[in-house]
Amino acid sequence: MRDEEEIREQYEFLVEELESEEMSHEGIREMFTYYRRALGWALEEEHM
Repeated sequence: MRDEEEIREQYEFLVEELESEEMSHEGIREMFTYYRRALGWALEEEHM
């Protein structure tokens, strides 16, 4: 299992990618949104 710091780094990277102008294709944006949610849920479960 990845440590929390690595997961947080990936989460922040995805947030930046979603906000960038290059992420204009809706299918890619949707995929990253789902992945970002999954990472968020993983982080929440670690702290419950």
